[in-house]
Amino acid sequence: MIIVGERINGQFPQVSKAIDARDAKFIQDMATQQIDAGADILDVNTGPGRDDGPEAMAWLVRTIQDAHDVRLAIDSPGLKTQEAGLSACKRTPLINSTTAEEKRMEKFFPMAVQHDAEMVCLTINEKGIPNSVEGRTEVAMVLLATAMDKGLDPGKIYLDPVVLPIGAAQDQCPVVCEAVSAFRCLNTPPPKTLVGLSNVSSGAEERSLLNSTYLTMLLGRGLDAAIVDPLDEQLMRSVKASDILLNKKLYAHSFLRA
Repeated sequence: MIIVGERINGQFPQVSKAIDARDAKFIQDMATQQIDAGADILDVNTGPGRDDGPEAMAWLVRTIQDAHDVRLAIDSPGLKTQEAGLSACKRTPLINSTTAEEKRMEKFFPMAVQHDAEMVCLTINEKGIPNSVEGRTEVAMVLLATAMDKGLDPGKIYLDPVVLPIGAAQDQCPVVCEAVSAFRCLNTPPPKTLVGLSNVSSGAEERSLLNSTYLTMLLGRGLDAAIVDPLDEQLMRSVKASDILLNKKLYAHSFLRA
């Protein structure tokens, strides 16, 4: 499973302060902690409402890369901020993200082709988030077809069925699981899938328990990647156990230390 670390995000007050102060050590230490905990890719988000979005994103990318040879997910709805981050990336970037809204696909798919980037595609269109497996699958088909029309290799796409908070949309939790299974039938080889896991426990108690349990359920459906907090020890133990039980990693008595 591919772990995308979520902690370098300006929505967190300490990260926002570090960006304001251009505190490279704080950002690099945060990157180190996530990589040491098992992150394969680091999500990079400057946070909302910044007037210096492009400049801040380019600084974050350069700062992380000065300390680590790691892939980055450039996470911003703003085209200029995305472009600044992608242009600074040394390794294959992951664009997080586009929706199936026509105006966004027209901008973001060509950008992915230009930068040879992978892309997270949310199953959201102009009408919002479909509340059924069939509705999400239809949007996923539009995303795949449009991406290919724009010249983006389907192997570079991660379909995201959009996890919603259990406190607001409990009935959607099993729908997302079913959608992950359904997406695998849309192409050969199967499209890759990704979720923003922490959304499921937003506003809830026992967040670590909910996150780790839901992730194991999704992994059983064939999920390929998730944006998570790799510093959550319980969650990362669940990932390692799932890799063993799904025969993705060779069992050893020391699998938790591997």
